[in-house]
Amino acid sequence: MSNQSSSTGALLINLGTPDAPTTPAVRRFLAEFLSDPRVLTLPGPLRFLLLHGIILRTRPRRSAAAYAEIWQPEGSPLMIHGRALHAAVETALDETMPVELAMRYGQPSVDEALQRLSDRGIRRLIVLPLFPQYSEACTGSILAHVETRSRKLGKPFERVAVRHFFDHPGFIRSAARLARSVLDEIDAEHLLMSFHGLPESQVKQVEGCLVRPDCCTDPGPRLKSCYRAQCFATGRALHAALELQEGQSTVAFQSRLGRQPWIQPYTDQVIQSLRDRGVRRLAVICPAFVADNIETLEEIGLRLREDWLSLGGESFGLVPCVNAEPEWVEGVAQMVTEAATA
Repeated sequence: MSNQSSSTGALLINLGTPDAPTTPAVRRFLAEFLSDPRVLTLPGPLRFLLLHGIILRTRPRRSAAAYAEIWQPEGSPLMIHGRALHAAVETALDETMPVELAMRYGQPSVDEALQRLSDRGIRRLIVLPLFPQYSEACTGSILAHVETRSRKLGKPFERVAVRHFFDHPGFIRSAARLARSVLDEIDAEHLLMSFHGLPESQVKQVEGCLVRPDCCTDPGPRLKSCYRAQCFATGRALHAALELQEGQSTVAFQSRLGRQPWIQPYTDQVIQSLRDRGVRRLAVICPAFVADNIETLEEIGLRLREDWLSLGGESFGLVPCVNAEPEWVEGVAQMVTEAATA
């Protein structure tokens, strides 16, 4: 192992998950998650009142019931797939680079991962947030948190960030292969690409965003930082990789909350329009996530499926996330290696 490679390590970071599908565990998780000003973008006093006065009084019980629907004997699906990816990437790198897994909120913590890397003599750190498209609420928060915790722990890491991989070949090929399997299995007529939504106010922080009708189809320099434009770019890449015909796929956005406008079109409204067009067999993929979680398995796999069938849909297929698929593992190893040698 070279001196350069032995002093370089990688940190894979996902959002996080409650420790258990219980109301107290979910309350602890939501309290940490929604206290982040990049997630709940309100002035501090208003954020505190909303979080502690309303959200944490009502939402943990409902969310715990949703987690219970998807919880596995081994634990949270997000954690199960995260650990599998971690192990597979370490193997793919053939011990040329130490790799740690952490969660932005909850366990395993960033502090613990940084300490383990420091103990192994790591001085150059490749930080890979596990989100294909860049957003301040996810990737931006992760990168800021790693910087803050590194400074407070006194760790002199030279940090190199992988800010996005919305069209990386390893990600697209793996997602397309999984999608093709489901499309063929149910003889789907249409592929709905459902990305996680964001408030319009967050996306409009990118200069010029949502101004022109072609803003996300021809974003120009904004593609480097605009979440919505990157989602549409992922959609185009998947559409091309699957060799779909025009009109056989749709990009939409799920998980909106509250009364403020979120980026559109909305997933729950798009399925109605697809039924109105006569679509009967629908496949859905969630390319804003690399690991199956409550948003993919419960919100889409259970609730959206029920909505689709209640509208008269004939069949519904959920495409799994890339999780620890071999092509995706190779893609992560490639991104980490390229960042280490840049």
